[in-house]
Amino acid sequence: MAHLLHRAIREQDDHLLDLGCGEGTWLLRALQAHGGVTAVGVDISGEGFDRTLNEAARLGLEDRLELRRQDVAEYRSTRKADLVLSVGAAYAFGGLLPTLHAAREHLAEDGMLLLGDCFWEREPDAAVRAELEDGPQKYADLPTTVAQVVADGWTPVYGYISTIAEWDEYEWCWTGTLAQWALDHPGHPGSDLALRTSAAHRTSWLGGYRGILGFVVLLLRRTPPPASAEVS
Repeated sequence: MAHLLHRAIREQDDHLLDLGCGEGTWLLRALQAHGGVTAVGVDISGEGFDRTLNEAARLGLEDRLELRRQDVAEYRSTRKADLVLSVGAAYAFGGLLPTLHAAREHLAEDGMLLLGDCFWEREPDAAVRAELEDGPQKYADLPTTVAQVVADGWTPVYGYISTIAEWDEYEWCWTGTLAQWALDHPGHPGSDLALRTSAAHRTSWLGGYRGILGFVVLLLRRTPPPASAEVS
C-alpha cells in the first residue's frame, strides 16, 4: 500500500478521493505519510468509519479527512481530486468501464487514478465463472483487462499484482475473523449465520477460485489526444 501511495501522490497538498473506501484505511495511511494532503472517502457501508476517524483525531489529522456514508454511484464531488482511488469497488458502479467513467468525472485534468480490480489468472470453469460473475461485473484475463483500460483513454504508469500469499492472507483473515466472532458469541442470534457464511466462503475460495481469480492495482493517467497531423 505504501509504495503505491508514494507513486500516486505527487504533491504534498494533493486532494484525494476514495470511491468505495471501506473503513478509510488507504486515506489514513496517505494522510500520515504526506503532510498537506486532504482526503474524502465515500462508502455505502460506513462500517469502521468511527474507528478510523477516532484514529485520525488521535494523530491530529481529523481536519484533513472526511468520510461520507453514501452510494458512490450517486456521490458528486465539489472539488476535483488530484488522485482518485477505487480499489475493489467496481461492482458498485456496474463493472470496470463504468468505474473508469465515474472516476474521470471526479478527477482533475492532470490527476491520477489508482484502480484495483479482479481478473482471471486462469480460465475458470463454468461453475466458478457463474458464481463470481452473477451480477453486471464481468472479468477478463490480465492483458484484456489492461487493453480495455487503455482503449478507454488511460495510460498505465505503474501496476501491482497481488501474490497468492496476499490473497491467502486476505481470505484467511476474512473467513477467520467471522468464524472467531461466531464462536466467541454462541448465544448471539447472528452467530449461526456468521459461522455458515464463513464456512461457505472458505469452501468457495479453497475449492473454487483460489489461484484462478487475481487482483491488479493500476496507476493510471489520462492518455492525451493524438497530435494533429501537420498539413504538408
